[in-house]
Amino acid sequence: MWLWMVSSIAGSLLGAASTSWFKDTRAGLWCYDKFEDIADWATKRYGIDILDKEGIAWRRKYPNVAKQIDELNAEVDALAKKVATLEPKKKTTKTKNNP
Repeated sequence: MWLWMVSSIAGSLLGAASTSWFKDTRAGLWCYDKFEDIADWATKRYGIDILDKEGIAWRRKYPNVAKQIDELNAEVDALAKKVATLEPKKKTTKTKNNP
């Protein structure tokens, strides 16, 4: 039992150390870039969002809150557009300040 627990802890520490080292190498940067490309491709083609599992999980758990947030965001966007159309274009004039 102790051997299993010690080897499990040692393996996880070794894995974390090698992952943190690997991400800064050329091969690591290439692999992470390819993973992001595949994730973007899957999102565009199938609507699968691999990297945003937390965002999906809370929306499924609290659908009423998610709906209200979406409605409020839509209202804020609409108000921002109205404000942008109502604001007059500001003319910039150059003035000299005399000391």
